[in-house]
Amino acid sequence: MNKPTLIPCFLLAAGRGERMRPLTDELPKPLLTIKNKSLLAWHLEALSEAGIQKVVINHAWLGQKIESALGSGSQFNLNITYSPEASALETAGGIRKALPLLNPSDYFLVINGDVFSPNLPIKQLLDQVSVLRSLPNKPLAHLLMVPNPPQHPDGDFHLKDSQVTGEPLAGTEKLTFSGIGLYHLDLFQDLELDVPAKLAPLLREAMSENRVTGEKYIGPWHDVGTPQRLQELNVANE
Repeated sequence: MNKPTLIPCFLLAAGRGERMRPLTDELPKPLLTIKNKSLLAWHLEALSEAGIQKVVINHAWLGQKIESALGSGSQFNLNITYSPEASALETAGGIRKALPLLNPSDYFLVINGDVFSPNLPIKQLLDQVSVLRSLPNKPLAHLLMVPNPPQHPDGDFHLKDSQVTGEPLAGTEKLTFSGIGLYHLDLFQDLELDVPAKLAPLLREAMSENRVTGEKYIGPWHDVGTPQRLQELNVANE
C-alpha cells in the first residue's frame, strides 16, 4: 500500500440505473458485480491501495443496501461515510451536498460508481495535485479522458497537451470523460445546497476560463451502462 494521502475521495452511487433494469430493481447499480466483486468494492480496494483513507459515498435509490454492504469501510482499511439524498441531486448537486463531509483543503478525487477500471492508476492521478497547486491559473478540475467507446463515439471534450476544452482547437483530440477526476472545491461554491445540478455546465464554464486540465488514459475502462455490457465484462474477466 502507498503512504496515506489526505486527499479525500467521493464515490457517486446515487443513480437509479434505469438502463440496467431489471437488475437494478432490487439492487443499486454500483453493487452489481464483476468476478463476484461489486463495482464499488473494486474502487474501494484500489483507493485503499493508493493510500486514500477518507471516502464519502452518496446514495439515493436503495441506498441502505450500499451502507449494509460496505459499512464503515474497515474491511478496506478505509473510513467511509455516506451522503444520503432523498432524490438524486445529479453529479454536481451530489458533490455540493457532500462537501462538508469530504472537507477538502482544496482538491478531492471523484469517481463514478458505475465505471469498471481495474488497475486504475489512482496514485499517478493523485500526484497531479501538487502540479495543479503550482499552476498560476489554478485549475478547477483535472479530468481523466479515455478513447471514445462504441456506445459514445462522439466523445465529450477536446484535449490538447494537458488542456481540456469544450470547443475544438488546432491539434485537439475529442475524447470521452471517464467519470474520474480531481476537482477544486471552488468549482462548486456557487451551487445551492440540496438543489439538483449537472456537472457538465460547471466544467464548460471553467474550460472557457482555461481552468480545466486533463490527461488521456488508455488502460482498461468500461462504462457499465447496460445488462449486456455487464455480462460481457463478466465473461471477459472469467
